[in-house]
Parts: sequence; C-alpha cells; structure tokens
Amino acid sequence: MATQTAHHVAMTLSEHLPILQVLIPFITAPLIVFVGRRELAWPLAFTASFTSFVIACLLLSKVIGGGVISYKIGGWAPPLGIEYRVDAANAFVLFLVTGISTLVLPYARQSVSSEMPERTQTLFYALFLLCLTGLLGVTTTADAFNVFVFLEISSLSTYVLIAQGSYRDKRALTAAFNYLIMGTIGATFFVIGLGFLYMATGTLNMADLADRISGQYDSRTVRAGFAFILVGMGLKVAIFPLHLWLPNAYTYAPSAVTTFLAATATKVAIYVLLRFVFSVFQPEFLLETSALEIIFYPFALLAMFAASFTAIFQRDLKRMLAYSSIAQIGYMLLGVALLSETGLMAAIIHLFNHGITKAALFMGVGAYVLRSGGSFYIHLQGLGKTMPWTSAATVIGGISLIGVPGTAGFLSKWLLVQAALEQGYWPLAILIVASSLLAVIYVWRLIEILYLSTPTSEKVVQEAPLSMLLPLWLMAIACIYFGFATDITMGAAKAAAQALLSGSSGMMY
Repeated sequence: MATQTAHHVAMTLSEHLPILQVLIPFITAPLIVFVGRRELAWPLAFTASFTSFVIACLLLSKVIGGGVISYKIGGWAPPLGIEYRVDAANAFVLFLVTGISTLVLPYARQSVSSEMPERTQTLFYALFLLCLTGLLGVTTTADAFNVFVFLEISSLSTYVLIAQGSYRDKRALTAAFNYLIMGTIGATFFVIGLGFLYMATGTLNMADLADRISGQYDSRTVRAGFAFILVGMGLKVAIFPLHLWLPNAYTYAPSAVTTFLAATATKVAIYVLLRFVFSVFQPEFLLETSALEIIFYPFALLAMFAASFTAIFQRDLKRMLAYSSIAQIGYMLLGVALLSETGLMAAIIHLFNHGITKAALFMGVGAYVLRSGGSFYIHLQGLGKTMPWTSAATVIGGISLIGVPGTAGFLSKWLLVQAALEQGYWPLAILIVASSLLAVIYVWRLIEILYLSTPTSEKVVQEAPLSMLLPLWLMAIACIYFGFATDITMGAAKAAAQALLSGSSGMMY
C-alpha cells in the first residue's frame, strides 16, 4: 500500500512539473521576505533554484526526442484556459536559465556580502528568485498575455537588482532608471502588438493564434501586431540600435546580478522572439513579408561590427563585455534571419554557448572586483600572477567568446558560417569570420593586461575565495566540455529548430 501511494505521488509530481518549475521560486521569494533572516535567505534561494534545475533536466529529458508536454492550468482546456507548454525549444532554455541561477547563487554569497549592505541582502535573494520566476514563466507559458505578465515580473525585479549596485557606484541608479524607461517602452509596444493580434483573431493562446493568423497574412492588423511585437521584444533583446540600456545596466549592477542577467535575460527574450516569429506568425508569413531579411540582416551585421569595435576601446572590463554581448546577439539574429534549419540551430546553440561563456567571464570580473576593488583595466594589471586560478578561467571564457576550435563558441559560429554557405551567401560567411577576429583584439587586450602588465599597486591581491572559484571553473570547464561534447547541444538544438520551423503544426494540441 505504501509503495502504491509513493508511486501515485511520484506520478502526480511528474504530471505537474511544468507548473512546479515556475511555482517553486515564486513561492520561495515572498517566504524569504516573510522569514526575514539573512542567514536563511541564501539556503532557501539555493534550494528553490536547484529544485527548478532538477525539474528543467527532467523536462528536457522528456521532450528532447521531439515530444511535447501540455499542462492545463486548473484543468481548463486551451484555448479557453491558460496552458503551459514544454517542447525541445523552451526546455533547452529552461535548462540554461536554471543551471546558471543555481551556479550564480553560491558565487553570489561572497560577492553580495562585499558589494551590498547587510540590510538589503535578504531582499536581494527574494528579488533574484522573482526574476528567475519571471524568466521561467516567460519560457514555459503558451499564453501570449501571460508572456507579458511574466516579462514584467522579471523586469520589475531586475530594475531593483541593478539599482542595488548604487552602494558602490551611484550611476547604478541612473542605469536602472534608463532600463526602466526602455523596458517600459518595450513592454508597451509588445502589449499593443498583442492587442492587434487579439483584435484580428479573438484569442491569446499561441497555438490558437497561429491557427487563426494563417489565413490573414495580408491583414494590416496582423502586420501591425507583428511590427509592434518585433520592436517591443527588440528592446528586451537589446537588438542594435535598441541596445542603449544594456551597457550601463551591466556595468553598474552588482557583479552577481550582471552575471545572471548577461547569461539568461537576453537569451529568454530571444527565445520569446523566436517563439512568436516562427510558431505564432510562422515561416510562411516571414517568407511572404521578407520581414527578417529587411530588418534582421542589416541590424545583425551592424551589431557584429559596431559593438565589437566599441568593445575594443573600452577601459572597463564589464563595459567591454557588455558591448561584446550586443555583438553576440547579432550572431543569433543572423542565424534566425537565414530562415533555415542550420541557421536556426546555429542561433539556438549560440544562445546556449554565449550564456555559459558570459557567465564564466562575468564571474571572473566579480572576483577581480572583490579583490582589487574595481573592473577598470588599471585595477587588473598583473592579476594573472596574483590571481592565477581566476585569470585562467577568465581566459578560457575569452577564447570561447572568440570561437577558438575546441571551445563552445566555435561550434555555433562554425554552424553559422555553414548555414550562410548552404544558401550561397559566401560574403556573409566572410563577414562572420571577420567580425570574430575583432573579438581577438579585445580578448588579447585583456590577456595582455592580466599577464604582461605590471601591477599599479604594491598591495598584495589574494586569490578569489573557493565559493567563487568553483562556480567560475564549472562554467570555464563547460566552455571546453560543450566544445567537444557537441552531441548534447546539437541534438537539443536540432529538435528545437525543427519544433520552431514546423510553425503552428508543432503547437497543436
């Protein structure tokens, strides 16, 4: 009897995994505030994040072969009820987001203690989980309006998280305010776009939207909805030239916040863009309107070159990596614009690889900030000798960012070149390689400062604490591991690309 009961409970939990993915961090966030004890805030946050990671792994294992999990909230069948839907595309993103959050939290413990006063640290962990809740909700939901709700949950918590950097630099307040303004404009455009789609179709369920839009490609209302959603999500993604909020937000936010946001927030926004572009509007609409060719090609190329050139001339490592992120977003958009399975695979793999690469790099920056007091290059001179473990891991992240063979960054860029050549766009392939060479310049500059420069201060700088080194090295090892173990990311990305390119047929219940 006891065995049967345990089996029933296990089956019940398995059925509810999609909602538990979002619900666990959502409930834990106010619980941390309610308990109000700083010493309990971190264990609660870490437990919630780790549980979400385990759930994400279970969901990915269920759908990686091409399956789909549909969860009906309250038992109400879609399109009347709200549906949570997990397939290979969003399960891959869930795995990335929860994995990064689970590694950032141990790293954050020391970093947060040094960059924030004690009275705000409990609030930090609560807001961190709220941000995680929003990102997971955006990724999991199959209801268009719910996407907006969860976007706002993650955005509102992010504004406060960035502002907490004001205890070290008051410019964090300005950065948070600018992000608030830009984020609000983006959210407004997005919800106006949803309004146009609702006006044209009378539904907000994504599968139902896709089905009803399929016969209205010439509708001005549908096209207006597409334009508003594209601009709104473009602001969230930080598509060039809608990126103006990102450099300051990454530069002045606390190190742990920057690490988490750089590795997850823009990646989730890109996923939302992919979901709407391919699953709601469908490839046929894109081919008919040539929307991606007109918009994504020029802005992706501008981002790849302009942002990389700007990164070369930065004197602050955080700011340099922020501009580098804008350039890397350009590669993802270029993969999407190619409208092929290989191109979409390249975009999805680069989304994942850039997440782990930037996590490693920003973790390294946080360690430098802790020990040297800043992220300006002048603070980093000669730290390769005094902080060898931190510097070695940071350099591994740097070579992955370039796309050196044997690192995670190489696979996605190689696929992108391959996708361009498949369609006969050999000048585009040359431009991809040329822009990657720009990354060599700013990464080499970092290596030169760490290993070939003389320290400006006589103060002996200690190595980063073990609680920061372990997550940093796990991310650095991941940059190497996924450079060789390509079957994992290739398999997940192929299934995700096929799910997205199937359009509405991949979303039918």
